[in-house]
Amino acid sequence: MTGDVDMSLHPSGIIPELQNVVSTVNLGCTLELKEIAMQARNAEYNPKRFAAVIMRIRDPKTTALIFGSGKMVCTGAKSEQDSRTAARKYAKIVQKLGFPAKFTEFKIQNIVGSCDVKFPIRMEPLAYQHQQFCSYEPELFPGLIYRMLQPKIVLLIFVSGKVVLTGAKERTEIYRAFEQIYPVLTQFRKR
Repeated sequence: MTGDVDMSLHPSGIIPELQNVVSTVNLGCTLELKEIAMQARNAEYNPKRFAAVIMRIRDPKTTALIFGSGKMVCTGAKSEQDSRTAARKYAKIVQKLGFPAKFTEFKIQNIVGSCDVKFPIRMEPLAYQHQQFCSYEPELFPGLIYRMLQPKIVLLIFVSGKVVLTGAKERTEIYRAFEQIYPVLTQFRKR
């Protein structure tokens, strides 16, 4: 797991694992969605339900939302590189269907990571002492929502010690946010 990773960036010894990378691309041409849905075998289109073609590929295992405007959202990749590779593959599929699709304005929009601190957390005192960043309403949702300002990351913290981090544009933000929250979590470790 830690083969080529600079562990000095991870003093906690824990490296959050990327779970989802969401990216957008502009294919630079308008698209006939019905046409795409009929010709591509990995596509579904139900305009009454959603105004985009939903297309899936197996490698990298991802889903794309392809809009008539030529804008595309690619979701489900486990790394930035996989997200780009997948987006290129979708663009290629659209090209093969006869549209003059280009690959422009590729941008990572969100990165989601998760990890486990391997100890239970005292949620109430954490929520109370960090109330300016937290919302914790266990009747509505079992996780504590922690809105970190720098980096601007939202963390979902669970009593089990599981942590989900979202809202990053770069993986380093996920890592930095976790390293900032880790000492806080150790402080609220259940004895």
